[in-house]
Amino acid sequence: MGSPAEILAQLEVRDRSGGGADCVADNGTFCLDWAIDNFDRYLTPLGEHVILVVVPVVLGFLIAFAMAMGSHRRDFLVPPFIAFTGILYTIPSLAFFFLLLPITGRGRDTAIIALTAFTLQIIYRNIVTGLSNVPEGAKDAGRGMGMTDRQLFWQVELPLSVPEIVAGLRIATVSTVAIATLAVFAGGGGLGTEILTQIDFKTNVILTAFLCLAMAVVFDALLLIGQALLSPWRAPRAPAGRRFFEMFRRTAT
Repeated sequence: MGSPAEILAQLEVRDRSGGGADCVADNGTFCLDWAIDNFDRYLTPLGEHVILVVVPVVLGFLIAFAMAMGSHRRDFLVPPFIAFTGILYTIPSLAFFFLLLPITGRGRDTAIIALTAFTLQIIYRNIVTGLSNVPEGAKDAGRGMGMTDRQLFWQVELPLSVPEIVAGLRIATVSTVAIATLAVFAGGGGLGTEILTQIDFKTNVILTAFLCLAMAVVFDALLLIGQALLSPWRAPRAPAGRRFFEMFRRTAT
């Protein structure tokens, strides 16, 4: 199933527009009829790809959050944690997969371990940045109300850090969607399997890329919705033109 000729020979292509079969035979830029008729074959790899994104991001967040809690108010731990996660992040993805193969073997677990490691640097740095950017006045107000350090963390510092934390999750999620296509080399499945199977068939590559892009957009939108629900007090700023108009109106009156 590598070349367009083999695809045409092995698949039943329903020629709805009179040119669908010719498009496949000529390896056209995008054969819409073939994409519609064979879309179901992408559903299983798509589900596998969702798992390859969600599980590593969730695990990465839990690990990075634990590291951030451990280094919070212990500034001397931040540089070693950043250095450690940075080393993991700089390892080439394919090399990471191959390094794990002798230890964990081929399969989804190997892919998830590597993908989780890649998320740590981004998520940890954003959590630390968010916590360090909490205004001192807010923390002083909490202490003035008699809050303990634990209460201050959960009720003041963490809620105010939500935008930075979600920003890190967004970056980590989108990058994981892309890197997860390489999980096929570790036997992890996902949409990378379809790309590798018919890498010289343009319609297949374009359709797979579109599914990855759509997945990234959906996850990004869900995280933005989650941020809005977790920090409803952060009303969106008005557009620059509207702010200028309001300032001019107040000045004129």
